[in-house]
Amino acid sequence: MKNTTYIFSILILLILNSCTGTKMVKQTSTEYNKLFSEEKRVIIDKETEIPYTGKYYKFDEKGTYLCKQCNAPLFRSEDKFDAGCGWPSFDNAINNAIKEIPDRDGIRTEIVCANCGAHLGHVFTGEGFTSKDVRHCVNSISMQFLPDNDRTTEKAYFAGGCFWGVEFYFKQSEGVISTTAGYSGGDVPHPSYNQVSRGNTGYAETVEVEFDPSKTTFEKLARLFFEIHDPAQTNGQGPDIGSQYLSYIFYTTVEQKKTSEKLIKILKEKGYSVVTKVTPLKNFWPAESFHQDYYSKTGKTPYCHIKTKRF
Repeated sequence: MKNTTYIFSILILLILNSCTGTKMVKQTSTEYNKLFSEEKRVIIDKETEIPYTGKYYKFDEKGTYLCKQCNAPLFRSEDKFDAGCGWPSFDNAINNAIKEIPDRDGIRTEIVCANCGAHLGHVFTGEGFTSKDVRHCVNSISMQFLPDNDRTTEKAYFAGGCFWGVEFYFKQSEGVISTTAGYSGGDVPHPSYNQVSRGNTGYAETVEVEFDPSKTTFEKLARLFFEIHDPAQTNGQGPDIGSQYLSYIFYTTVEQKKTSEKLIKILKEKGYSVVTKVTPLKNFWPAESFHQDYYSKTGKTPYCHIKTKRF
């Protein structure tokens, strides 16, 4: 409990749990919240709750869904959608919050809490429900809900060559809640990768970074950005050549603009010929599901992004 926001969040959970009958306890590697028989049936025994009966199926409040067993944050409300399947569905999870393992049926992919191993549900792809083309199908009983109230997050948008590599590094950064590969800067609505790859749309491959300002800052993320790509390359990034691979910071606030310009000035004073453009964000379109979390899904590592200390 390092700050008042966190303490306030825990107090909210205490109130929520007093209503649901779940006792909050201090978490250790072996001590978790008390589970009742029906909760154990799903969370421990890996069974499934009856569809259309869960409390979070038709639920649209803003906030964070937590693991019922250990309170670890799992999903954000903005990633929830109605798949008509009878269970809560999410097309994205909080970074490193869930783990995918082969299901015991030998066919499906199970998802569990990465912190405590609690059974959550299953993940499916290729269904086309959202642009991310992913559905985390989760049992309501495996989760509890923390409303936003005064919880705030911020977003930053960075373009530095192939978005696979840029996303790879930001996903590992402390305080980052989620990342989304996409396209910014052009005018054509809902651009496809094939369109952007031609290099004549005005779009640049961009990564949207959602972060918790109580754990990190835009400046820390911008410093990381300048160290994971070459901000002096004028025609792309590494072997990826074209306008879609140019270096940009798309700012959303005056503070982000000032911070970006300050860091560029520092780098230029150090002798770097920075060509990164700092421009206001006018749009952001998520890329196809194939491009999301590419290196996490393939087990590969970036081929044109190498972290280099510059500050």
